[in-house]
Amino acid sequence: MKKTERLHHMLRFINQKQHFTLPELMQEFHISKRTALRDIASLEEMGAPIYVEYGRYGGYRLLQQMQLPPISFNTDELHALYFAMQALRSFSSLPFQTTFDSVHQKFMAALSDKQRNNIHNMQQRITFKHTEQIKDSSHLELLLLAAVQQQVIQMTYSDNGPRIIQPIALYASKGYWYCQAYDLKKKAYRVFRCDRIITAFLTDIEPVKQVADLHAEHLHALWKPSEQAISFQCKISEAGMELFRQNHFPSMHIEEQHGMQMLVGTYEPHELDFIVSYLAGYGTSIQIVAPDTLKESLRQHYLHLLSQI
Repeated sequence: MKKTERLHHMLRFINQKQHFTLPELMQEFHISKRTALRDIASLEEMGAPIYVEYGRYGGYRLLQQMQLPPISFNTDELHALYFAMQALRSFSSLPFQTTFDSVHQKFMAALSDKQRNNIHNMQQRITFKHTEQIKDSSHLELLLLAAVQQQVIQMTYSDNGPRIIQPIALYASKGYWYCQAYDLKKKAYRVFRCDRIITAFLTDIEPVKQVADLHAEHLHALWKPSEQAISFQCKISEAGMELFRQNHFPSMHIEEQHGMQMLVGTYEPHELDFIVSYLAGYGTSIQIVAPDTLKESLRQHYLHLLSQI
């Protein structure tokens, strides 16, 4: 990182912290003590109101928050931002109703002629293959708001009647938006297809605190099968494990049994068609061990496919 660029980052760093130490600067910006001291002197020359605090818990303190200069990006950062935006192109529904076209127009308008030309040339050399959004989801903004502000909503889901849920996180996969949430009536973690949510509105119901405090990466710990859930086991090859890493659900995982890799999990009785279709996608890379009813259902699935040829 060039010195000018590092000083801009450092200004924002100390403006946010107010109090900082030399080791903190050295660790944050991967610089030596000598360089850190020189940078502090440079910041003071730029007018940063920094003063030294002596003693055991000393360091540096900013006398008052500074008016920071506008954020500037170098060429590599601009390219990274532009191509990160390409992920928006496949979604007709986005939280807060932001569309790719409006973001793209504002971004391109802010670039210099040279930067726009650079991006145009890169577009001729890079291709993005998107999974197009299959169905619109009209309640994304409300779901995200409820997740961020830890609020409970009542919704009508598909043809299953009203549900009381506490949204936790949203994610997009294979052309659909999903909402990870806690069902307050069932007292269980559930994942809902957002396009199947017909109506939704905020309620005054008290959220479940232990759910609100969860981070997205810990959500799978909430998954609990119902008493009617059916367990299944499949032998799985290396090719199958690669497919599993690309697409799987909270109700399943890979484990080693007697020196073999196994795909194990549960499915609800009404999910039989879904789990059969999912396992069929593995082709010959899995072999169902149990239950026999799932084996037979998959066999009938293949026979039906053959009958259509």
